[in-house]
Amino acid sequence: MNNGFHLKSIPRNRIATFDILSLGILKHHISALLEFDVTESRKRLKELRRNGTNISFNAWLVKVIAAVLQMHPEAAAYLFNKKKLILFNNINISFLVEKNINGNFVPIPVVLEKANIKSALELSKEIEDSKNIQLSAEEIVLKKRATLPERMYYYLPGFIRRAIWKIMLNKPKFVYKKMGNASITSIGMIGKINGWFIHKSVHPISFGIGSIIKKPVVIENEIKIREILNMTILVDHDVIDGAPMVRLLNDLTKYIESGEFIETT
Repeated sequence: MNNGFHLKSIPRNRIATFDILSLGILKHHISALLEFDVTESRKRLKELRRNGTNISFNAWLVKVIAAVLQMHPEAAAYLFNKKKLILFNNINISFLVEKNINGNFVPIPVVLEKANIKSALELSKEIEDSKNIQLSAEEIVLKKRATLPERMYYYLPGFIRRAIWKIMLNKPKFVYKKMGNASITSIGMIGKINGWFIHKSVHPISFGIGSIIKKPVVIENEIKIREILNMTILVDHDVIDGAPMVRLLNDLTKYIESGEFIETT
């Protein structure tokens, strides 16, 4: 009998997303909606491809973000007992990769460990390899085999799952190992959307990569058409104040727009 609707199962992995969103709205994040002129950087990446070296734009952005966070480690620090910050020597970035699980496309994070000391080329290969990893319905993070308690997580009531997350987030070293100290999601690369999306995260800092849109820009008193990247950045105000955040954003803008770290070694 046709009732005018049908039911579709939600992939089990999405349950973790629901819980992260519930906790993410409790974080004291400041949202920054930014535009970056990536015209010259994309030209350099295209030139490398013509010469046989394929570095993805996303991988290069990961490298730039990791390098800038290494310069401003307090932005990627976790709050420790509300009295101290715990700053890590390396930047481990949780990067969302879309995977097909039983016919459903689901964003699954891969943790790019020590992204600050890897080249853009190494990160590009690591991200590409992660797309080919076979994933079971119980796994939460790519390249990290789910333990028995993690597999049982999906069968627990919601309030218990969220309580587990709260306990985990109070253990910075454990969280850093499991999901890094920064996150990047790149929804905008799927299509051309002239705008920003406000994502949620439990990380101290996270980046939402939007679309690249051609826009008129004033350069040396002349209007030119440039390629502009939209990006949303969430920064935890509990771990960094406004002035240090602005210095971080200034460095990020400088390195993105100048094409830093595009080198292959």
